[in-house]
Amino acid sequence: MWKDLSDHTIGKDPQAVRTGQRQNRGMRTRLGCLSHKSDSCNDFTAILPDKPNRALKRLSTEEATRWADSFDSLLSHKYGVAAFRAFLKTEFSEENLEFWLACEEFKKTRSTTKLASKAHRIFEEFIDVQAPREVNIDFQTREVTRNNVQEPSLSCFDQAQGKVHSLMEKDSYPRFLRSKIYTDLLTQTQRRLS
Repeated sequence: MWKDLSDHTIGKDPQAVRTGQRQNRGMRTRLGCLSHKSDSCNDFTAILPDKPNRALKRLSTEEATRWADSFDSLLSHKYGVAAFRAFLKTEFSEENLEFWLACEEFKKTRSTTKLASKAHRIFEEFIDVQAPREVNIDFQTREVTRNNVQEPSLSCFDQAQGKVHSLMEKDSYPRFLRSKIYTDLLTQTQRRLS
């Protein structure tokens, strides 16, 4: 392959060409490492709210099995959220869950002065075009949310949150239930009973 590229390097410093080739190989190696993110229960335990071993001892097989009953069952359990977050990180889509959680926290806001600043922060982080953790919503929902944030209420993100919830439920959640993270977790909880 490099022989084919030799025509493009005529008149260039051979040392610079070799350095560029090494940098390209290094970049491919780093990108290759990123694409091999682990999908195991060990990665899940690293982000548990409690100490990993204690948390797994507290989690029953029945609780973990209930997560497969419905997406909302999963989201209502702190270890379910942690496991789902670990899974989404392997798919590079954890911003969806983070947005959903930010909206849930936002709905608990009681101070009207804090309401506006929180709403703008959530909008800038997740909704705005080119937001650092932009969620995948349609233009109309984005514009409705933009207008809602101008005069924020506790329900100003409801439409966007609903779209993201639906997306996760139909897309990521079924894959999570088939993932190594979830199956390993079930296996570990069942082993404790043996």
